Amino acid sequence: MQMRIVMTKDLCKVYGKGETAVQALKSVNIEVEQGEFVAIAGASGSGKSTLLHMLGAVDLPTSGKVLIENRDIYKESEKGLSVFRRRKIGFVFQFYNLIPVLTAEENIKVPLSLDGKEPDPAFLNELIDTLGLTERRNHLPNQLSGGQQQRVAIGRAIIHKPAIVLADEPTGNLDTQNGREIITLLKNSVRKFGQTLILITHDPAIAAQADRVIRMQDGQVVEGRARA
Repeated sequence: MQMRIVMTKDLCKVYGKGETAVQALKSVNIEVEQGEFVAIAGASGSGKSTLLHMLGAVDLPTSGKVLIENRDIYKESEKGLSVFRRRKIGFVFQFYNLIPVLTAEENIKVPLSLDGKEPDPAFLNELIDTLGLTERRNHLPNQLSGGQQQRVAIGRAIIHKPAIVLADEPTGNLDTQNGREIITLLKNSVRKFGQTLILITHDPAIAAQADRVIRMQDGQVVEGRARA
């Protein structure tokens, strides 16, 4: 039996006040099961990025709840939320956000370094091999292609074995071929290492690879709140 790992309850987000207020999320209720690959799809301005930020504890909701592993994350202190985010969530962005003076391997290890930890050598080697970076582990970001840099970013998201990996348009800065390879790699990697993947995309071909698609429109979920 699968366990529900993510749930939102009447999640709302309003930016601004008065006549200039914009309601980015309107009573959003979703559920995601452990090990599931869910795509959040919708047009620009539909609220999908805002939802991802709420799930990743990088932006506070105006009202409502986000429960991860049955833990109401926004009841945490600011420090507690920061630690929770660092240990439980892995992020993959459209722009790789690698540290230019660090090698590929060093960039992958950053989340552990921030926590004062060292990676298990066997797991690090397995991850680098899975990502196809064995021959590039000592290269700096400017010595890597866009696809290779995104592979490093995936490694960085996975190295600390988070419960959830959140990917925000991870192929948006890549050509079609590299984009397909990155989605396949991301999907296979999180499955291999037992994680849950929630990915934002506006590309129907990418959304079609997910176990389930949550579609958003005007700040609301219009399809796919929970597994049928």
